[in-house]
Amino acid sequence: MANLNVVLPILIIFLTVSSEMKVIECARIFTIINYCKETIWPAIFPGENFNGGGFALRSGQAIVFEAPVGWDGRIWARTGCKFDKKGNGSCETGACGSSLKCQASGQTPASLAEFNLPGGLDFYDVSLVDGFNLPIVVTPINGKGNCTVGGCDMDLRTNCPSELAVKSNGKVIACRSACDVFNTDEYCCRGIYGNSVTCKPTFYSKKFKEACPSSYSYAYDDPTSVFTCTGTDYIVSFCAFRNQQSCTYHDHKLVCGGGSHSQGLKLSIGRWWLLVLALPLMVNWWIV
Repeated sequence: MANLNVVLPILIIFLTVSSEMKVIECARIFTIINYCKETIWPAIFPGENFNGGGFALRSGQAIVFEAPVGWDGRIWARTGCKFDKKGNGSCETGACGSSLKCQASGQTPASLAEFNLPGGLDFYDVSLVDGFNLPIVVTPINGKGNCTVGGCDMDLRTNCPSELAVKSNGKVIACRSACDVFNTDEYCCRGIYGNSVTCKPTFYSKKFKEACPSSYSYAYDDPTSVFTCTGTDYIVSFCAFRNQQSCTYHDHKLVCGGGSHSQGLKLSIGRWWLLVLALPLMVNWWIV
């Protein structure tokens, strides 16, 4: 990841959009961007509207989907994957069985972006309750209400406690949750700890919270972790910063946003869309 003090260059990219593309009224546009240095395999469950729930996304690529009203699901990244031409294979982190297309939630540890879109007021968060494998940021675009940029833009693998660390070839590739490692009622917020009164932050959840204050660090971390917005689209960025500007396409307009609150900026210039992205490298876009 780039240093926060480094000003990323503004790259101008032209995006051709088919005139046949129609945006479903009230649908939510999801733009998934890979700012990481390596290829990742985003996973979505349920994924019927997201290319079957899984695909490869190379460094610098972005992809746009439409999610219907009522969608309730999660998005995460898989790393270190190898799939054959039939979509069968394995991943070092975040695997959902042996398939490229996810039919269930992924294995822990994984950083999760969670969404509940009942129609009207949306609810969204980034959760580290199941551990961490990649930085992930959720940016609401052009919505109304609180519309806070949420997520974890710190790489927790760099200072993961040794007892929680997942390693491959001597390198920390993920950080497990205390519940996953120790499996006690206190760490897992179950039994007598299964409510908001008795389930309190632990040494480990506090370390996660200090690094990523706008993410879920334990099961009852609601007040500072769940955000709401109305009529918004979403950008889900991996290895990005919360104050980083990103753009998406909606209803024949370019919409950009970033910072702690994102209301968006619209530009419309015909069938060719001038896309200005604060990315450290050229971005390839395609629309599903």
